[in-house]
Amino acid sequence: MTTTTPIRVTPNADQIAHTKAAIDRYITSIDQHPDRRDGAYPYYLFHEPGQPIFGTVMLFHGFSARPHQMWRLADYLFRSGFNVYQASLAGHSFLPADRYWPQINLKPEYAEPLKRKVKQDPVLMGMLTHMIGGDPTQIKHPNPLQQAAMAARLLRIEPELVQIKKALEDYDNPDFERYFTSSHEAYLTEARSRLTELDAMPGAIYTVGLSVGGAVALGLAADQPNRIQRVVAYAPLLEIHGKDNELYVNIAGPLDLQEAGWDPNLRFPVGCFTANNRFGDFVLRPESMRTLRRIPTCLILTENEDAADLSTNQTFTQKLGGEAQGHYSYLYAAGDLVPHPMVDPTEFSQDMSNRYWQTMYQETYRFLVQGTIDPANLARLNQDVQLPLVPDLT
Repeated sequence: MTTTTPIRVTPNADQIAHTKAAIDRYITSIDQHPDRRDGAYPYYLFHEPGQPIFGTVMLFHGFSARPHQMWRLADYLFRSGFNVYQASLAGHSFLPADRYWPQINLKPEYAEPLKRKVKQDPVLMGMLTHMIGGDPTQIKHPNPLQQAAMAARLLRIEPELVQIKKALEDYDNPDFERYFTSSHEAYLTEARSRLTELDAMPGAIYTVGLSVGGAVALGLAADQPNRIQRVVAYAPLLEIHGKDNELYVNIAGPLDLQEAGWDPNLRFPVGCFTANNRFGDFVLRPESMRTLRRIPTCLILTENEDAADLSTNQTFTQKLGGEAQGHYSYLYAAGDLVPHPMVDPTEFSQDMSNRYWQTMYQETYRFLVQGTIDPANLARLNQDVQLPLVPDLT
């Protein structure tokens, strides 16, 4: 695939004003909502009328985070010649999560008998009591051994969970709607609505996202191939990390269990993880993949992965045709100590933070502008002076 540098466009005052008005209406609707979430507002950075730009970048943050999560990247891309729109993931501008965030739930006719069996099972209740102090709605994310044990016990007390699990594992399984109610498609419909707010803005649109936001960036491109020109996805959650974790999410997720988030004041249903996993399955559908083959993508990955399945992401790029077809990926080795969040250098996970963030921003810029990356630059702490420089932390 031949890479091309995008033609700069020069938005006029009317185009910018119309776009700002469209986004402002959305922000106002959030501000007027009684359940708005503090600090979870989308925002935009637009150059003045008459100033040439490369196009507009839509940024999608990670699960349970806020748009501000990627403000440093937004600022860098803006300073480097792009307009930027930091969108919110579906529902994430509101709380409580169990009312507004995408999730998957078992229908009551299946969920209620199963919950009764859980309460009557001394082994499961003993495990839950030990893990969460006896309140089965307030669970912390279990470790792999706990995940496997819980899934095995649930399958023992309710054999129909085998069929229920199969309905989740195959995106086109006709039994899915028999067993579940789901709002996972809101990730796409909300992103599509945010994209329409850019209808008056001339030039190319690019999507960039982290984790679930990375899956949304890819999913929106697959849905709107005539509008999205290139995609950068940091550790996109196309499949939940770890088979035990995925099994737990698919079996226990729809049971009204709630977990504590990274913010101790934030709780969300485990079924939100189930929805994340299913939306990733949407991106992996053959139809989506066929479309994405025509849209250059770049995946930035890490071996220190604890959220998105690494092998799925690596295989994804290969199935799209790899570099010969304009699709790139880069993997930070375990020794680079780069965690899953990876975008903000002040964000720590597993006692690690991304010290390579500046060159990663530079290569994001290079890919959006040139359609290629320089792995040698990604592997360095010192920036490439031939590219726009990323400011140091202040």
